[in-house]
Amino acid sequence: MAVLYIVATPIGNLEDMTYRAVRILGEVDVIASEDGSRTRKLLSRYSIPARTLISCQANNEEASSRGIVKLLHEGRNVAYLTAAGTPGISDPGGRLVSAVRGAGFLVVPLPGPSTVTAMMSVAGAAGKGFIFEGFLSPKNARQRSRLEELIESRMIFMLFESPHRIRKLLESLKILAPDREILIGREITKKFEEFLSGSAAEVLSILSTRIRLQGEFVVLVGSKGKTGLS
Repeated sequence: MAVLYIVATPIGNLEDMTYRAVRILGEVDVIASEDGSRTRKLLSRYSIPARTLISCQANNEEASSRGIVKLLHEGRNVAYLTAAGTPGISDPGGRLVSAVRGAGFLVVPLPGPSTVTAMMSVAGAAGKGFIFEGFLSPKNARQRSRLEELIESRMIFMLFESPHRIRKLLESLKILAPDREILIGREITKKFEEFLSGSAAEVLSILSTRIRLQGEFVVLVGSKGKTGLS
């Protein structure tokens, strides 16, 4: 029976690719990708032979899933990867996996790079549980409401944010959770990797001195005050 492989790929540094992922990408019949140009770059970096490459993005995932199920029925093994990191974690992949499982085919994960686990590994959170929220709603009322719920949970929680909205998020946290310890990660595993910690006001003060902000931000909000994240 044909198999769908869910392949985690580097979130920045291409050296983070696993041996198993390289092998599987070289063996499957078809590679489905969120970002064809980035996938081709990755395949070239590891001298993986050119093969059938198809698109599976957020805006065509439902239709692409039907096509991938058809390929599996034809006996063709498929690997799916997103632009970076682990598919299905604030990335496309959930609908595809559901469709493939529903059709009776095996879905095999190839674990590897993940912004979520990378951030937690440097947080010093002492193995505590946490809430992964990802991107909040861009609508002010919904964002504030959800932030209030997360803060009231008294658990560590993790958010993703764009460089264009990071200051706005920190302004909200400065008001709603002034005493919470915050850890921000930017450009994780890349050349200009950076981690900033402190209260929302302190981190905002640092970022406010910068003319241009680049890279996706990961924001970890602690469960207590300034004594730490845990």
